[in-house]
Amino acid sequence: MNEEERYIDAVPDDVDDEPLTGELDLEDRAALRRVAGMSTELADVSEVEYRQLRLERVVLAGVWTEGTVEDAENSLTELKLLAETAGSQVLDGLLQRRKRPDPATYVGPGKVAELRSIVDATGADTVILDGELTPAQLRNLEDRIGVKVVDRATLILDIFAQHAKSREGKAQVELAQLQYLNQRLRGWGGNLSRQAGGRVGAQGGGIGGRGPGETKLETDRRRIRTRMARLRRDLAQLRQTRDTKRQTRQRGEIPSVAIAGYTNAGKSSLLNRLTGAGVLVEDALFATLDPTTRRATTSDGRVYTLTDTVGFVRHLPHDLVEAFRSTLEEVTDSDLVVHVVDGAHPDPVAQIAAVRQVFEEIGASEVPEIVAVNKADVADPLVVKAVLLREPHAVVVSARTGEGVDELRALIERDLPRPAYEVHVLVPYERGDLVAKVHQRGEVLGQAHNGTGTVLHARVPGDLAGRLEPYAVAPTA
Repeated sequence: MNEEERYIDAVPDDVDDEPLTGELDLEDRAALRRVAGMSTELADVSEVEYRQLRLERVVLAGVWTEGTVEDAENSLTELKLLAETAGSQVLDGLLQRRKRPDPATYVGPGKVAELRSIVDATGADTVILDGELTPAQLRNLEDRIGVKVVDRATLILDIFAQHAKSREGKAQVELAQLQYLNQRLRGWGGNLSRQAGGRVGAQGGGIGGRGPGETKLETDRRRIRTRMARLRRDLAQLRQTRDTKRQTRQRGEIPSVAIAGYTNAGKSSLLNRLTGAGVLVEDALFATLDPTTRRATTSDGRVYTLTDTVGFVRHLPHDLVEAFRSTLEEVTDSDLVVHVVDGAHPDPVAQIAAVRQVFEEIGASEVPEIVAVNKADVADPLVVKAVLLREPHAVVVSARTGEGVDELRALIERDLPRPAYEVHVLVPYERGDLVAKVHQRGEVLGQAHNGTGTVLHARVPGDLAGRLEPYAVAPTA
């Protein structure tokens, strides 16, 4: 055994996540595991031409450290979908069983040569790792494999950059990219030499050419920090506009419902089904980055808003969560969350856990939640049943066929917050505008008519209760 193989197979004594046998299976340690179905099937080149990008040929690689092999393969399959959404052609996908990722090369020094041979054989120009790599790991892998290496976080940031359309969305994505890049800048050779102005060709450099100067790396970091400060100022101004709109809705005490969930679970399709919003629907990850708010009405006339939000994914980069925090506040500040789950996914339970982890990060874990298991028309009934057993407050729907949508509407109406003030009033017929406001913004518990006006028993918001106070009457028996 050479030194490289001895290094990869060494097992520290302080690890407590070993199988009962005390060591990993030899076959798992000795070989990369190919994952079936990883090659991208292109029926027509036009499927990717619309992106107007060079179609990169990529090989995927992941390290399986915990859970079952199905969990690891599902994660790599998701990475394949992410790569294809970014405009790449996936050639192969590989998994390695390890106790933990190698600190120097992620997949282990003994396996880098095998990965390089696969890259050479397939003609790939990029390797994508299913994890977040350190700068040293990126540099070591690129040096040894000879092609570009990116990690999962970089891939997700690239997809967000492609799909951002609004000014706020573009600024959020750029800020997240710069935050990620700033930690991973590196310089080589002459790039690290001192930079000085003036005529510095002569020995010593003359007046103005002496002193410590500034390295190319330091210059890049300074420019990135300057740009990040500008983006934060721009986002702060855009955030004020968004906050103003949100506060206007809150002052009117209009309940808000956020549609959240895993990427490509069908959130936009469900919004269209519930409100006829006409939002872009695309079978791609992160097709929606900019939130869309639409007005909806309950069966008894109460008005509320429905907001389509950006999708989540496992291992969502922390920088991205921070950059999109103002957008994600649509979830935090909502009165109710409709958590859309892809019922056709092999492991929807893991998706639910990933979304709730993001809820924790943004402070939305206490918001009331309805789980909507979508794609019932194509989902495996046994998978759907397993989700329903874990999630008692759930409903099965299909945004495509409309199945279960009425039941979802009924659940939303039932869980919407009730207006705070109960009133008994006799509103004159000439103030029909107030009666309309009660129906629009309140909850009518009883209504009758007599010779002088409309008798209402209702629950209404505080400002409307003040306007109705002059017409208050004693409750009827």
